Amino acid sequence: VFFVMPAIKQYGDSFMPSRNIAVSAEGKTIVSPDVAEASFSVVSQGKNPEQLSSENNGKMSAVVENLASHGVDKKDVKTTNYDLSPSYGYDKNTGRSYIYSYTLTQTILVKVRDLQKVSEIIGGLTPLGINQIGGISFTVDEPEKFLAEARADALKKARAKAEAMASESGAKLGKILNIAEFQNQPIPYFKESALGVAMTPSMPAPAIEPGTQEIKVQVSLTYALE
Repeated sequence: VFFVMPAIKQYGDSFMPSRNIAVSAEGKTIVSPDVAEASFSVVSQGKNPEQLSSENNGKMSAVVENLASHGVDKKDVKTTNYDLSPSYGYDKNTGRSYIYSYTLTQTILVKVRDLQKVSEIIGGLTPLGINQIGGISFTVDEPEKFLAEARADALKKARAKAEAMASESGAKLGKILNIAEFQNQPIPYFKESALGVAMTPSMPAPAIEPGTQEIKVQVSLTYALE
């Protein structure tokens, strides 16, 4: 009896109580992005790939130095693309293809943590040789802090809902049997006017606003009823 009864009780407790209630609620918080990410490219064409590489590297070095002068840390600058593509022609006399030029695309991704400098940085790229901007996005560097706020809001709403439903049915809430969570991570906000832009020498610095983002967390709770 001493050994069997506790085992039977433990086995019985492993089953979901016949009387339970499941509720769900959504919590959210509004955040202002604190990081801008932008990709810049130098696209060059020519017949000599070594010369193209040398010229592109010189332009990129100037860009990196300029970013440093604006307070951008080295760890926030990285090369994401280096592509040398040949262009082919066809010789009718010999019936063979030949390379008549090369296109070199060199791209870096930059994180700018001082949002007030984003417009200034982008506006100063053209004189340094940047002739293409892949896109600018705004996001939150540490979303966990804001997810925790949204989660707390969701749990508070879910418990209030469960208490109201239990009270209306003449029951009391027991222990929590199950918790599930669904997150809506902050989605980077892209500045549409800067997507796929080919820079021109006369292009002025764009007006860029990071706006706000909504972070959501949905929770589902299952309570035992007493």
